[in-house]
Amino acid sequence: MHLIETRDLCYSYSTSKAPVLNNINFIAGRKQRIAVLGPNGAGKSTLFRHLNGILQPKSGSVLIKGEPITKANIHEVRKFVGLVFQNPDDQVFSTTVEQDIAFGPYNLGLDEETVAHRVDSVVSMLGLEDLRDRAPHHLSGGEKKRVAIAGVLAMEPQVLILDEPTAGLDPQGVKELSGFLNALPEKFGFTVIYSTHQVDLVPEMADFVYIMEKGEITGYGTPKEIFLQDDLLARAHLELPALPKLIRALQAQGVDIESAYTYQDAEDSFMKAFGKQPIPRKKVEDPLPYGLDLPHTHDHDHEHTADHYHHHHPHQ
Repeated sequence: MHLIETRDLCYSYSTSKAPVLNNINFIAGRKQRIAVLGPNGAGKSTLFRHLNGILQPKSGSVLIKGEPITKANIHEVRKFVGLVFQNPDDQVFSTTVEQDIAFGPYNLGLDEETVAHRVDSVVSMLGLEDLRDRAPHHLSGGEKKRVAIAGVLAMEPQVLILDEPTAGLDPQGVKELSGFLNALPEKFGFTVIYSTHQVDLVPEMADFVYIMEKGEITGYGTPKEIFLQDDLLARAHLELPALPKLIRALQAQGVDIESAYTYQDAEDSFMKAFGKQPIPRKKVEDPLPYGLDLPHTHDHDHEHTADHYHHHHPHQ
């Protein structure tokens, strides 16, 4: 059973007859990192708003743990699936950072002690200790983004969806946020789904990739499978990430170098191409970039489900 599944999901806004989403079949399994790529207007944000019940399909269905979203279970669905909007100003509105983070847990009906514990945990986790008494409208874009993520994580969802999470961040902010999101599935059992225009992040941050164009899914696979399809990338106005692009150019000039997509694999390929041994690496348990660990994990409840994917998606 998938955590999230859409079946032939269709949607159009009342102001237009043209479908914004057309026969979308999307699945998300446990502890997976899923990137959704495509040009502006492809339907990525609209899809995300269906996955926690903000929007309802015109036809087709959205299943959460195998069950359709209904008025009876929408409260549980929004605890299970947390959504971080692209613009944090759409999500961060309380008088102080602390109050903003506490808003969701209070709405779940939790007692004050539990809410305080959750707030303390995510404040530590996202390095917000110095900001907790500040007014959100005085924060930088990157700080607001972290507050928005903290507010969603305080609800302790099992699936975290982020719409353009790195938009507006400086390079250090991108590095910290991507490291943080990468740690969530393996260390804490989260499923992380996100959209991005920064394709260089995808090999480092995704197990699976969906390509969307004009409201349809036109591609699905691992980053390697997706980035081997030049026509698919061109149609979706996407560039090959810099490292595989460089390696492919060298191969075209007759250089004997292995293909690679992540920085670490590319480093190994270049070392071998120059007749050197790859640099040995020790397996290190990296700390979370911002701060402390989450107070909970879902690991007892998670297993990888990659093998479930390939029968479901014809776009490979």
